[in-house]
Amino acid sequence: MTKRKVGIIGAGAVGATAAYSLSMMGVCGEIVLFDIAEGVAKGKAIDIGQSVHYAPVSTIVTAAESPADVNDCDIVVITAGVPRKGDMTREDLLMINAKIMKSVVEDVMKYSPDAVIICVSNPLDVMSYVIHRMTGWERNRIIGMAGALDGARMAYQIYNKLGYGAGQTGTLVIGDHGQHMIPLPHKVQVGSVNTLELLSKEEMEEIIERTRNGGAEIVKHLGTSGYYAPGRAIAYMVEAILNDSKVVVASSVLLEGEYGYSDVSVGVPVVLGKHGAEKIIEIELDDATREKFKTSVESIREGIDILKANKFFD
Repeated sequence: MTKRKVGIIGAGAVGATAAYSLSMMGVCGEIVLFDIAEGVAKGKAIDIGQSVHYAPVSTIVTAAESPADVNDCDIVVITAGVPRKGDMTREDLLMINAKIMKSVVEDVMKYSPDAVIICVSNPLDVMSYVIHRMTGWERNRIIGMAGALDGARMAYQIYNKLGYGAGQTGTLVIGDHGQHMIPLPHKVQVGSVNTLELLSKEEMEEIIERTRNGGAEIVKHLGTSGYYAPGRAIAYMVEAILNDSKVVVASSVLLEGEYGYSDVSVGVPVVLGKHGAEKIIEIELDDATREKFKTSVESIREGIDILKANKFFD
């Protein structure tokens, strides 16, 4: 990858924070923002572009006037979509966001046909699956950003409980990006010490619950979803792909027999490198975790089935 160009579709708080994080890290040469709300991408591109003066490496930050300007990207991050409002049913939200995704993906296929897509739009696992169905691309090129964020939230809760080990906590959260996410405490270490040696079962249960409700807790205080942690998680994944880092991070990817499932996108540990999700790591799940994973997959399939029932894929 020579250009190292990243397109971000949806310049709201999450997309703009991802752009800002990337520009401060200096990992790509160019970032292009696009948003359907007039002026939003332009204003944020100017603001971020001015901040780059103090970054270690200069990054060009521009705003796309139209989807055609998000072209020849190595990676396209999609955060576009609407949040659930008032009396909106799950079905309403799914159909609205799936239609937005369809329009966005058609443009990506046309103008950045060789890109890796990172999906951030919710409901994340279902939207990642929609992208697979729309593009027909190799599955390694479509990755849902979930575990990178949920893992960071879990590490934060572990530090709050322990009071040490910040930045040394490896975490693993699999399953869907929602109420059925599955933090795996027995796979978590602080430094080289397993957290089961450091925390009681009760403390770990509390950490898991707080991780699961990490987004809702922020909404309670802010009145809106968090964006710094999601934005930084996106930037971490983009950096891993551009630098061919071969890091292991849980992401929503299409399964083809792994973990006993096919034709569904769900969060599992993957190796991120220049080709996207280069390898799916199958870890051994105990009976209880396997049941939780099944529940998680079924909740994602319910969303996919709603789209199928509404003839979305026809």
